[in-house]
Amino acid sequence: MNVLLDTNILGRMAEPGHAQYHIALDATAALIRRGDQPCIAPQVLYEFWVVATRPKAVNGLGLTVAMAAAELSRLQRLFLFVPETPAVFAEWEQLVTAHQVSGKNAHDARLVAIMSLHGISHILTFNSVHFARYRSVTALEPAVVISAASP
Repeated sequence: MNVLLDTNILGRMAEPGHAQYHIALDATAALIRRGDQPCIAPQVLYEFWVVATRPKAVNGLGLTVAMAAAELSRLQRLFLFVPETPAVFAEWEQLVTAHQVSGKNAHDARLVAIMSLHGISHILTFNSVHFARYRSVTALEPAVVISAASP
């Protein structure tokens, strides 16, 4: 099955000194071992770019534009890329109105719209609570994926 990787997973995998670095890597590797296909979408890459190029002093990775571009290329080689279509907006609009989504949570609704249009039901994320309102989505916490893969 295809599993969308949330931006926070990509961010942690790009920050070796972070406490969640190994958890993000190990959870993604566990998905692959069990036969799942980790996916990325343009929305996740846009969000990753924002975090990657933001200074460390304001909760970013502090990468240069060249370093961030190289990381984007690497991510696109590593993971299945699911494209956006013009239908994303209509799906997103339906979701935000039906679920009364406001503020920053509208970004997550856009990911759900992309997932819905591509038949993706699972997302690997450190923020599973952000996806709880969507019955069509199963949010996988990295620690749970890792523990389920342990013998």
